[in-house]
Amino acid sequence: MVCVVLVSFVSALAASAVEHHVVNGVGFVTACALTALTVRPSDLLALSVSPPLAYFGGVLAAECLLTAGGDGFVRGVAIGVGARLADVAPWLFGGTALLLVITLVRGLLRNVRELGDELNGRHPRRLRRGP
Repeated sequence: MVCVVLVSFVSALAASAVEHHVVNGVGFVTACALTALTVRPSDLLALSVSPPLAYFGGVLAAECLLTAGGDGFVRGVAIGVGARLADVAPWLFGGTALLLVITLVRGLLRNVRELGDELNGRHPRRLRRGP
């Protein structure tokens, strides 16, 4: 998830520099796809719910950096984050959907089943092996 935060931060700064929000969206979708393909299968469940929050963290940091030193810092950051979220909303939905498709193919449902088993007091098959 650090990768998604960092890519969101860098792409937000790049999008502000070139004044085109597509750069930010493409960065987010790319980070989601690469993260979903490279994360350990046991971490798929945690990854599947994190991208929008990770994006928000990266964008918030970028907006703080971009608005540093101005009057009305909090107001400027809030307006900047709100405008960026509105501009990139389709990319956020698309990147998150792509991530979910990739994680489903890689075994997300197995992780959900194992979590359900643990919560219901049943031990997952992989923990039953003993001496």
